[in-house]
This record gives sequence, structure tokens and C-alpha cells, in this order.
Amino acid sequence: MKFENVLIRFFPTVYTEANFVEKTFQSLKSQGFTAENAIAIVDVCRDEISQPFLRLVKDKWGEAFNLCSLAGMFFAGRTALLAAMHHAPRQDGRERYVFFAIPHVAVDGGGQIGVCERPGVGESNACGALNAFLKELQKGKLNVSLDENDLEQSLLKMRLLKEIPYGQVPDLLSLTRLVQKVIITDLENALRPIINPGKCDYAVISGIQIHGPDGNYVCPSPSYAIVKGTRQDLFLPGAKCV
Repeated sequence: MKFENVLIRFFPTVYTEANFVEKTFQSLKSQGFTAENAIAIVDVCRDEISQPFLRLVKDKWGEAFNLCSLAGMFFAGRTALLAAMHHAPRQDGRERYVFFAIPHVAVDGGGQIGVCERPGVGESNACGALNAFLKELQKGKLNVSLDENDLEQSLLKMRLLKEIPYGQVPDLLSLTRLVQKVIITDLENALRPIINPGKCDYAVISGIQIHGPDGNYVCPSPSYAIVKGTRQDLFLPGAKCV
């Protein structure tokens, strides 16, 4: 199965990264968000092949607050969120935040999920952190103690294990989809007690970043904006893919 066939089978709609950032920018513009009155807050994987997304967001929104972690998991917590929110522009008596929460997976030219080519390295894995977690699950030897020398991977395993039924071992794509849902849940739970709808609006943009043989893509997930306390779903075709 080739790369294009994998996209058709598993990702009904995809955008190039640049197109995805542009479409979400325009959609949020209609809700009153602009580069001048909002701050972008980005959570993608630390992986270097995920970083082009950050640069595209910067080109549209200006410098972004970085929440990146292994697999794009939301580990920054309340302190980081408060810091990001305090850095937002204040216009017309309101603050505006745009959260991007996007884990990633690779698909090579031959359609292998989880496989990519890195310059000077050759065949490699993405997401590496999820692949390592998956290998432990497959072997039935999962270490879930907190390793002070490997904090993020330890937290990743402890958090995701709560969501996987005992004895089940998902494939990498299913695990990536699970991560996307977990990131949004954890972000929303952290936001809920600190957001003041009387003075701020915010948006949550999500999807899955796909590393293909010719560049990066994004498969969109349901995204929304909260404007003056009212939720507005953002129209992104293909948002049922997760």
C-alpha cells in the first residue's frame, strides 16, 4: 500500500501544513482572532521533523508560546498556561489565545505507518516516544515507575496506560489517535479553572501531523473557539477523521 492509499484509507481529509495553518487562521479571523490581538500557544512533539509546524504558526501569528513535549503530550500544566496567557495582547478589553495541540505519525512512500526517512539517518520512526511505549506494551514488560532521568517518557506511559483497557495493545495509528484525544482532554481540564470568559476568548485547534515522503500534512480533528463564553465550532472539512 502506497503513501497516497494510506491517506485515503485512514485520513479522509488532509491538508499540507501550510494550508492547514492558513485555513485555521482564516476561520479564526471570522471569530475576531488576529495576529495583532492573540497569542498562539503550540503543543506538538519535540521531534525536529515536527518543528516546521511551529515556524508556519509563527509566520501567521507571530512568536508562539512553546508547550512542546514528547509525542505532544500536555505536560506543561497550569503554570505554563498562566504564563502563556499573561503574555497575550490586551485589546478592546479582552485577551485571546489560540491553542494548537497536534501529535504526529509518519507514513513512508511504501505506506509503512510509523516510518520516515531522516537526512543522514535513513529509515527511522515517528513518533519515537510512542513507538518505544508500544514496544514495551507488546513485550508485556512495561515499567511505569517515575524515572527522574526520563521524566517525560515516564509521564507519557503513566498517563496513556490509564486509557488503554487491560491486556489490549493498540497499533501505532490507534495509539496516536488516543494521544490526540488525551492531549485535548488534559488541556481542557487545565484550562477550565483558570479561564475567565468575561475577559478572554480562546480557540483549540487539533489534528494529527503526518510526515510523508514529500513533506508534512495535517489531518484535522474537531476544533472550536470560545468567544464571550459561547462555543463556536470551526468549520474544517475532514474533522471527523479521528
